[in-house]
Amino acid sequence: MLILLAFIIVFHITSAALLFISTIDNAWWVGDSFSADVWRVCDMNTSICMAITDQFPEYRSIQAVQATMILSTIFCCVSFLVFILQLFRLKQGERFVLTSVIQLLSCLCVMIAASIYTDRHEELHMSNEYSMEVSKGQYGYSFVLAWIAFAFTLISGVMYLVLRKRK
Repeated sequence: MLILLAFIIVFHITSAALLFISTIDNAWWVGDSFSADVWRVCDMNTSICMAITDQFPEYRSIQAVQATMILSTIFCCVSFLVFILQLFRLKQGERFVLTSVIQLLSCLCVMIAASIYTDRHEELHMSNEYSMEVSKGQYGYSFVLAWIAFAFTLISGVMYLVLRKRK
């Protein structure tokens, strides 16, 4: 049982780390000379970064991605704290339902963020407000990590739903 508990804790911490990296790192959309995320666009040649502000036509879509990624990270961290509390407070045989619900909310938020970015990426990167050509790029590793975090949070949410407290 101790090995299973350690695996669940490591799996949850890995999910949170993936969410933090994909939210913070500047590699949702990359090209030969630039990298872009939901916060800024950086020119690799000059090392100059430009924040994505409300002057961009698709700023509302970017704000939705920003908000849901932040929410997913918060939900994942809260879920871990609730799991630790429930680990000591639940009676034997009860399930970690509250932890599961919060973790599944995290899963839903990261899915919404990655889906919005997937759907709107063409409009996001065709703006004339960019100082460089960013339409000729591809999805970066932060975007891929967001989808992997979706799978990890979904799996851990289901694991918590199935898991019962034992001695």
